[in-house]
Amino acid sequence: MPWDALPLLDGGPQRPRIERQAVTREFGGLTCYEVAARVALERVPAAMELPFGWAASPYRGCQAGCRYCAARRGHRYLGLDAGDDFDSRVVVKTNLADRLRRELASPRWQGEPVALGLTGDCYQPAEETYRLMPQIIRALAEAGNPFTVLTKSPLILRDAPELREAGKLTRARAAVSVGFVDEKIRRGLEPGAAGAQRRLEVCAALNDDGVPCEVLMAPILPLITDSSDHLRATVRRAAEAGAVAVTPVVLRLPPGAREWFMAWLEREHPGLVPRYAALYGKSPTAPPEYRAGIAAQVAVLAETYGIGRSARGWKRRRSPARQLSLV
Repeated sequence: MPWDALPLLDGGPQRPRIERQAVTREFGGLTCYEVAARVALERVPAAMELPFGWAASPYRGCQAGCRYCAARRGHRYLGLDAGDDFDSRVVVKTNLADRLRRELASPRWQGEPVALGLTGDCYQPAEETYRLMPQIIRALAEAGNPFTVLTKSPLILRDAPELREAGKLTRARAAVSVGFVDEKIRRGLEPGAAGAQRRLEVCAALNDDGVPCEVLMAPILPLITDSSDHLRATVRRAAEAGAVAVTPVVLRLPPGAREWFMAWLEREHPGLVPRYAALYGKSPTAPPEYRAGIAAQVAVLAETYGIGRSARGWKRRRSPARQLSLV
């Protein structure tokens, strides 16, 4: 049976709930809903298998339009759909920095590391208008609270000075998401995001500028980008960019993301649909033994290419006069 995205269009003919609670602004084809955040720090579900327990996100929804994004489901609770609305209707938490300062100062807060950008890229194009991130970085730095900024966007380079200064007060890092380096796959699955090569160049630039940057190898796509050649190419390029670490994350398909990813899969790789149905039939995650096998392969490759070692035998070939290659 074809995977159909139409069931996600559950906002109905009525006015979306978020529009009754927010100031709405239009920027070309983008609708922004400005709201006051009631909570800044949110727990990261263990099922996401990310190395973070807490997150704060200035945006919900993302113009990168990644078909696999696990945050898509959240748009349904706003009266929007998890497909096109997620890409073009973005919630902006205009007071997040102030709210964050109050919560970080609470005696109940234990100073745990915080991830920035799980429900929408912190540096998507809307950030060029709202400029929320410098204030958020300063709030975390002034509190001495460790944090990691997750992004696919070169716009993070704008705030490299802020991140470098924050690093003098706390553990401030960046994590650039590069799940694979195949540009054809990237165009189909991440239509609004920068290419893998550009993201690797961002990783290199941040590290050269004194901001520790790792590569979040997410997502690794079963039967598509999980071959030894794909994994090796991605880890090698991460090492070439000077990544301080590489963290593999296998594709998750919770409701919302599942329908949109499977529609792409049926169009581009119809022969894999039954195999994905078997892999993800009972869970949004691939089987534990599969994920463990991927993690082990990436760990060996990271060791081979010296990722995470201060003095390594393998030398990166990148230079300021030479762009990173993809293969």
